[in-house]
Amino acid sequence: MKFALITAILLSSIGIANAASVEKGQALVEKGNCTSCHGAGLNAPIAPNYPKLAGQYPDYLYYALHAYQVGDSNAKYGRVNAIMASQVQNFSDADLHDIAAYIASLPGNFVIKK
Repeated sequence: MKFALITAILLSSIGIANAASVEKGQALVEKGNCTSCHGAGLNAPIAPNYPKLAGQYPDYLYYALHAYQVGDSNAKYGRVNAIMASQVQNFSDADLHDIAAYIASLPGNFVIKK
Protein backbone atom coordinates (compact mmCIF):
# COMPACT_ATOMS: atom_id res chain seq x y z
CA MET A 1 0.00 0.00 0.00
CA LYS A 2 2.80 2.41 0.89
CA PHE A 3 4.55 1.67 -2.40
CA ALA A 4 1.41 2.40 -4.44
CA LEU A 5 0.83 5.67 -2.62
CA ILE A 6 4.43 6.83 -3.02
CA THR A 7 4.42 5.84 -6.71
CA ALA A 8 1.19 7.75 -7.33
CA ILE A 9 2.57 10.86 -5.64
CA LEU A 10 5.82 10.71 -7.58
CA LEU A 11 4.11 10.16 -10.92
CA SER A 12 1.68 13.01 -10.37
CA SER A 13 4.50 15.33 -9.36
CA ILE A 14 6.34 14.79 -12.65
CA GLY A 15 3.24 15.05 -14.80
CA ILE A 16 2.83 11.44 -15.94
CA ALA A 17 -0.47 10.98 -14.13
CA ASN A 18 -1.86 14.20 -15.64
CA ALA A 19 -1.22 13.84 -19.36
CA ALA A 20 -1.23 16.99 -21.43
CA SER A 21 -3.97 17.48 -24.01
CA VAL A 22 -2.87 18.02 -27.60
CA GLU A 23 -6.38 19.21 -28.51
CA LYS A 24 -6.44 21.84 -25.75
CA GLY A 25 -2.95 22.89 -26.77
CA GLN A 26 -4.04 23.35 -30.36
CA ALA A 27 -6.93 25.58 -29.29
CA LEU A 28 -4.60 27.67 -27.12
CA VAL A 29 -2.03 28.04 -29.92
CA GLU A 30 -4.77 29.13 -32.33
CA LYS A 31 -6.20 31.55 -29.77
CA GLY A 32 -2.74 33.02 -29.15
CA ASN A 33 -2.15 33.38 -32.91
CA CYS A 34 1.33 31.86 -32.58
CA THR A 35 1.56 31.39 -36.35
CA SER A 36 1.72 35.16 -36.83
CA CYS A 37 5.40 34.98 -35.80
CA HIS A 38 6.35 31.29 -35.96
CA GLY A 39 4.69 30.73 -39.34
CA ALA A 40 2.63 27.96 -40.89
CA GLY A 41 2.69 24.80 -38.85
CA LEU A 42 4.95 26.67 -36.38
CA ASN A 43 7.76 25.64 -38.72
CA ALA A 44 8.19 28.68 -40.99
CA PRO A 45 9.07 31.76 -38.90
CA ILE A 46 8.47 35.16 -40.43
CA ALA A 47 11.95 36.35 -39.41
CA PRO A 48 15.23 34.48 -39.05
CA ASN A 49 15.51 35.34 -35.35
CA TYR A 50 12.19 33.59 -34.53
CA PRO A 51 12.60 29.87 -33.84
CA LYS A 52 10.99 26.91 -35.57
CA LEU A 53 8.95 25.17 -32.91
CA ALA A 54 7.24 22.21 -34.58
CA GLY A 55 8.58 18.85 -33.47
CA GLN A 56 10.62 20.23 -30.59
CA TYR A 57 10.72 18.19 -27.37
CA PRO A 58 7.69 18.93 -25.18
CA ASP A 59 9.71 19.30 -21.98
CA TYR A 60 11.96 21.90 -23.64
CA LEU A 61 8.95 23.81 -24.96
CA TYR A 62 7.26 23.78 -21.57
CA TYR A 63 10.33 25.08 -19.74
CA ALA A 64 10.93 27.76 -22.39
CA LEU A 65 7.34 28.98 -22.12
CA HIS A 66 7.52 28.92 -18.33
CA ALA A 67 10.81 30.85 -18.43
CA TYR A 68 9.08 33.61 -20.43
CA GLN A 69 6.45 33.80 -17.66
CA VAL A 70 9.20 34.17 -15.06
CA GLY A 71 10.95 36.84 -17.12
CA ASP A 72 13.71 38.84 -15.50
CA SER A 73 12.45 38.19 -11.97
CA ASN A 74 14.89 35.25 -11.90
CA ALA A 75 18.12 35.91 -13.79
CA LYS A 76 19.19 32.24 -13.71
CA TYR A 77 15.93 30.82 -15.02
CA GLY A 78 13.89 33.53 -16.73
CA ARG A 79 13.89 34.52 -20.37
CA VAL A 80 13.34 38.10 -21.41
CA ASN A 81 11.34 38.84 -24.55
CA ALA A 82 8.53 41.40 -24.44
CA ILE A 83 6.39 39.68 -27.07
CA MET A 84 6.63 36.19 -25.58
CA ALA A 85 6.22 37.45 -22.02
CA SER A 86 2.92 39.10 -22.90
CA GLN A 87 1.77 36.02 -24.84
CA VAL A 88 2.23 33.55 -21.98
CA GLN A 89 1.37 35.59 -18.88
CA ASN A 90 -2.26 34.45 -18.65
CA PHE A 91 -1.64 30.74 -19.21
CA SER A 92 -1.77 28.26 -16.36
CA ASP A 93 0.85 25.58 -15.82
CA ALA A 94 -1.53 23.01 -17.36
CA ASP A 95 -2.03 25.30 -20.37
CA LEU A 96 1.73 25.44 -20.93
CA HIS A 97 1.92 21.64 -20.82
CA ASP A 98 -0.95 21.41 -23.33
CA ILE A 99 0.68 23.93 -25.66
CA ALA A 100 3.99 22.07 -25.46
CA ALA A 101 2.28 18.74 -26.21
CA TYR A 102 0.55 20.18 -29.27
CA ILE A 103 3.66 21.85 -30.69
CA ALA A 104 5.72 18.70 -30.11
CA SER A 105 3.12 16.68 -32.04
CA LEU A 106 3.59 18.79 -35.17
CA PRO A 107 5.93 17.56 -37.89
CA GLY A 108 9.17 19.50 -37.78
CA ASN A 109 12.29 19.54 -39.89
CA PHE A 110 15.03 19.82 -37.33
CA VAL A 111 18.42 18.44 -38.32
CA ILE A 112 19.65 16.23 -35.51
CA LYS A 113 22.96 15.06 -36.99
CA LYS A 114 24.60 15.14 -40.38
